Amino acid sequence: MSIQKVAFITGANRGIGLETARQLGKIQGIHVIIGSRDLAKGQAAAEALRAEGADVEAVRFDITRPEDYREIFEFLDKKFGKLDILINNAGIAKEDFFKSTVSTVSPAVLRETFETNFFGAVELTQTLLPLIKKAPEGRIVNLSSILGSLTLHADPKSPIAGSKAFAYNASKAALNAFTIHLAHELRRTKIKVNSAHPGWVKTEMGTEAAPMEIPDGARTSVALATLPADGPTGAYIHLGETLPW
Repeated sequence: MSIQKVAFITGANRGIGLETARQLGKIQGIHVIIGSRDLAKGQAAAEALRAEGADVEAVRFDITRPEDYREIFEFLDKKFGKLDILINNAGIAKEDFFKSTVSTVSPAVLRETFETNFFGAVELTQTLLPLIKKAPEGRIVNLSSILGSLTLHADPKSPIAGSKAFAYNASKAALNAFTIHLAHELRRTKIKVNSAHPGWVKTEMGTEAAPMEIPDGARTSVALATLPADGPTGAYIHLGETLPW
């Protein structure tokens, strides 16, 4: 069994996922596997990170293809015999965050959004959990968003009150529920499960209007992936601060 920590990050060939891979592989010395729908793009990203000194490799992985879950399980099991860190980073947004309305969102957009942002993350985690249980101290990080906070959405004075992209927001609220339930199930183990809000970051999804740079957007994921034994579990975190569910 591999002694070095091993991390698998979905949707990690660009944006926050790529930066998370950089920080874990280069600064933390963790062996990182980048999951990318387009293997060529993933390999190019991994090669660039290796040139910077990060310990990274890429595999083809599509969160919308359930058959890929078993393939990544077999890859990790055969090569490492465990998985220390799973970061459910892959996510999509099909709506306009400020113009979309719940009365007009299509069933197709709802289903597509939930398939990637929620159902895929749940099924992949279930598939890989036996490998995470073989790690000395497993860490599961679910990339959520402050837009998944029902408490803040219900407050007309909150900073997110005007952003009612229902499919995206509901998928992240569901992912938060998964975090709470899985953390409860694993509460007597050394595995920690947390939801991360990266912030509004300058990515393809966040656009250039976002106030945060990508390196800062990865900080919460990296911190939750490397929590000490006395760190939180079943929490909703942004840069060390707890968010309301």
